[in-house]
Amino acid sequence: MKIYGDVISPFVRMCLVTAHEAGLQGKFEFVKTNVKPDEINLVLHRLSPVAKVPVLETDHGHGVHDSRVIIEYLVHTSGHSGLLPHEGVKRFRILTLQALAQGGSDAAVSLRYEQAARPADKRWPEFLERQKQRVLDVVSDLENNWGDALGGVNVGSICTACMLGYLDFRHEALEWRTRAPKLAAFEKDFAARDSMTAWAIAK
Repeated sequence: MKIYGDVISPFVRMCLVTAHEAGLQGKFEFVKTNVKPDEINLVLHRLSPVAKVPVLETDHGHGVHDSRVIIEYLVHTSGHSGLLPHEGVKRFRILTLQALAQGGSDAAVSLRYEQAARPADKRWPEFLERQKQRVLDVVSDLENNWGDALGGVNVGSICTACMLGYLDFRHEALEWRTRAPKLAAFEKDFAARDSMTAWAIAK
């Protein structure tokens, strides 16, 4: 199988780190793929009408998207159920943590586009501030309410670590670590894992 994208994307990195943690190293090919906000990537469009990264191409040539579905596909394919428990209460706790981290990532990516990709005369200051606040609210919630789930290696903690790595890379000015010391300690430990260093963002 192939995973298309760029490790700079927190959503792509989430998939790559999950594949590593699931023991799928050597069983997939990473295809670095650039996507521009105003153009259709024809390679991705062949596999997904949305044509956004990440996209996974199965060994049979089928497209799997978006990142949440890809992550579940990787866990299912590997049989590594520890990353996403079957038991209902635990499963939905981890899935909600995953959704929280992906929501924060979505706001952070939107913030980046607003700051760097949109022409200056077309920027929407109120939208920009709302995305900043969304990111900071996610950080606050992670700091105060998710220590139990972040204590293990699961799809929720993977997505959280990748979100925080993206904040360090693109939004250092938010200074999220000063607001969330417990979360900062989590990120420092998780970032040292082989799966994270194997798919580190080049700075």
